[in-house]
Amino acid sequence: FNDLQSYIQQPGYRACVLFPGEEAQMLSAYQDDQQPLLLVVPDGTWRKARKILHCNPLLATLPRVTLAPGLSSRYRLRKAPDENALATVEAVTHALNMLEPNADFSPLLRPFDALIEGQIQAMGAEVYQRNHVDSSR
Repeated sequence: FNDLQSYIQQPGYRACVLFPGEEAQMLSAYQDDQQPLLLVVPDGTWRKARKILHCNPLLATLPRVTLAPGLSSRYRLRKAPDENALATVEAVTHALNMLEPNADFSPLLRPFDALIEGQIQAMGAEVYQRNHVDSSR
């Protein structure tokens, strides 16, 4: 965190934290007169990401932005705090696609998808079905 202050005070940018919360504003596409955002994205488990936010007073002073509700994660192997919880790379990809609608950032998810598929193959279909597929659907 030593260099955080210099990063978030870059001229020409509005620094904010991409993380859900009651006071978080919904992200939307840039307007012509807006400064671009400098997104600070805490990375880690949900518990660790919250801890990062609470342990750093500088991050606590930044406004929060969040994604539209209803997005679902591709990460089929993890336990998430709720069904709208996304992995960091998913959240960043959705945020960039929202802010810059004329660009497509979905290729950022290709390595993530490959990682998931590799993990599923390594554990085997039976273990995956038993531990990660919701049989109530």
